[in-house]
Amino acid sequence: MSLEIRHDDLSSTEVQALVAEHLAGMHGNSPPGHVHALAIDSLRAPGLTFWTAWAEGALCGCGALKELDARSGEIKSMRTRAAFLRRGVGQALLDRIVATARERGYARLLLETGTGPAFEPAHALYLRNGFAWCGPFGDYPATDFNVFMVRELD
Repeated sequence: MSLEIRHDDLSSTEVQALVAEHLAGMHGNSPPGHVHALAIDSLRAPGLTFWTAWAEGALCGCGALKELDARSGEIKSMRTRAAFLRRGVGQALLDRIVATARERGYARLLLETGTGPAFEPAHALYLRNGFAWCGPFGDYPATDFNVFMVRELD
């Protein structure tokens, strides 16, 4: 499957529906009060770059990079549509995020995600790509539900 990764302004109803699907999935697989996924307006904020993945005109997934400071970024809103799971969409989006972080001169990438079966494929993707478990960062509280990962960039 040939993928095209596009910088996206979140203006299309199709992309907005994917973000809504992502939020619904996060709420459906997380305890109340433990969802840190961003809504449309937050994904349009300064310091945040949002991409979509497309294959033959079909929207396959999305991902974002949020600048935390001049040397670090955070991965946000990674989502692959069910019909495209295990076909390289997440990897392609992650590759774009890592490349952009390097271009910006970031020393590290961080992320926060949940635990449990729904999150295990994401954990596996990040671990395969050089991420390691770490402690909380930013304003995230450490709970029994969430985990944190970091990848040092060279």
